[in-house]
Amino acid sequence: MKSGGTIIQCLFGLLLCLSSAYSSAAQIAKHFVRGSYQEIVSARVGKPFIISLWSLDCTYCHDDMVLFGKLSKKYHNLDLVLISTDTPDQMKEIARTLQKYPLKKAESWVFADSFVERLRYEVDTQWYGELPRTYFYDAQGHALALSGKLDYAQIERWIRTSKKNE
Repeated sequence: MKSGGTIIQCLFGLLLCLSSAYSSAAQIAKHFVRGSYQEIVSARVGKPFIISLWSLDCTYCHDDMVLFGKLSKKYHNLDLVLISTDTPDQMKEIARTLQKYPLKKAESWVFADSFVERLRYEVDTQWYGELPRTYFYDAQGHALALSGKLDYAQIERWIRTSKKNE
């Protein structure tokens, strides 16, 4: 009986691990295609939010993820959208990367069009693919676009200001 119970416990543990891996993959299951950017922005009318475009091979992007993780812990209602410019074929690696940071509430997307220039143009006609690229939207729908590594104090100031202006 004991060995049968142990096998069941092991199988249950394996099931929990697989379920956890599936849920993190589901976290990034949204494919970013034509119209996705407008969908993201339209769903947040009247609310401040941040969109961060990143990639697996971008060092500064990972630094920004650390900052967003710290800010998400401090500001529980921070509305953060992460858009990976990688491909759906890299979903497992993207999921593993996102698991490193406390960003469970962040909405995640991955570029899913082989014509990435069209997706970049839809996001911003002035964006040429440099990463990280971050958009800070205020409640009135105005966006501040920044390329490059972010500064914790700068983001925190934006969060505080946007909360006052809601």
